[in-house]
Amino acid sequence: MKTSIKLALVIFFAGLASLGYAQENRELQFYRPAGRAGVNVFETGKQDTVPYTGMKVRVGGDFAMQFQALDQSNAGDSLVDLGTNLNLPNANLNIDVQLYDGVRMHLRTYLSARHHEESWVKGGHIQMDKLDFIKPGFLEGVMKYTTIRIGLDEFNYGDAHFRRSDNARAIYNPFVGNYIMDAFSTEAFAEVTGQYNGFLAVVGITNGKLNQNVVVDDNTDNKLSFFGKLGYDKQLNDDLRVRLTGSLYTNQGKSNGAFLYGGDRGGARYYYVMHTVGEGGTDFDGRLNPIRNRGNAQLTAFQINPFVKYQGLEFFGIYEHTSDGVADGGFTQLAAELIYRFGGDDQLYVGGRYNTVSGEFNDGAPTSTVNRFNIGGGWYLTDNIMAKVEYVNQQYEDDGWIGTKYQDGKFDGFNVEAVIGF
Repeated sequence: MKTSIKLALVIFFAGLASLGYAQENRELQFYRPAGRAGVNVFETGKQDTVPYTGMKVRVGGDFAMQFQALDQSNAGDSLVDLGTNLNLPNANLNIDVQLYDGVRMHLRTYLSARHHEESWVKGGHIQMDKLDFIKPGFLEGVMKYTTIRIGLDEFNYGDAHFRRSDNARAIYNPFVGNYIMDAFSTEAFAEVTGQYNGFLAVVGITNGKLNQNVVVDDNTDNKLSFFGKLGYDKQLNDDLRVRLTGSLYTNQGKSNGAFLYGGDRGGARYYYVMHTVGEGGTDFDGRLNPIRNRGNAQLTAFQINPFVKYQGLEFFGIYEHTSDGVADGGFTQLAAELIYRFGGDDQLYVGGRYNTVSGEFNDGAPTSTVNRFNIGGGWYLTDNIMAKVEYVNQQYEDDGWIGTKYQDGKFDGFNVEAVIGF
């Protein structure tokens, strides 16, 4: 029954998308383009280039399908054999509405995801770049540089979440997988972003909860999460763009605020890696969540992201550290990604990514390390259709994995992914 419902929703969604495109190409204000034009777009800018002509509804979507050919092994020879075949396709339904001049709403629904069999709303938010709905020209001088976002959705910690695959929205990601320590969560939040002459600042709060509820008991120690970002992003000339940001997230409550690296309810991209015979595994194996006990943790994390683009060559990096104030554990993540885009209008690209995470889950624990290397390339057949192929090699090292299924663990092989985003 669930499969039939999912199929019906996909058909309905495709029909809506066709109808929307038959009517017109609906441009929205202060909006990240859904296709290739949105690559390397981070925060939406403050250039008011789209005139307001009344309320607009834009129906869009994302589709992704992977062909996976991976092998894996560990010290105990206890991992399942991985076949060579297609994974479950992913699908998103995106609804964006221009509600008023400078006011826009976004809603994303996962129609098909690895971790949930049923379709469900991932999250949504309202974005205000003008306050003319209060009074024409209200705080115009402030809102010229300011953006306000409020909702229950992903919040703006770090820059890696702008390049990651969000379930089926994989058109911005040059590779198939996301990073090992994947900072992404959907929480009730409010944030304010200021941008002026290349400088940017973000300040925001969340309630620290992935699953919303109002129940209070003797074990409840909920506190607000605070996050912020400072940075500089400038197109220095026709050839060179430079961006550098630093982000902070902290929550000192012991019963909430520990979902930053476990908030992607769509599941990890490499299917069934590190699953054992008989016991299986989780839909998130292949990643590392530095917080093992989410019911008794105090999370603080910071992430630094350099981005440099010179003509067709671009570099994106991560330096990230996270700590648990209860367990006194901590992990550091390093990542370096080098991409070269070429061909007519940069439709083709090749590149590589190195990602490593190392640390301790609690005070006095041995070190646990995960290393991953990706190499691959892709082709944007059109602005909204792409294909990519990669080789991935991930290894688990150091004494922290001894006695677990990850001891001397490794998986490697090839993935091919076809993506549509519009």
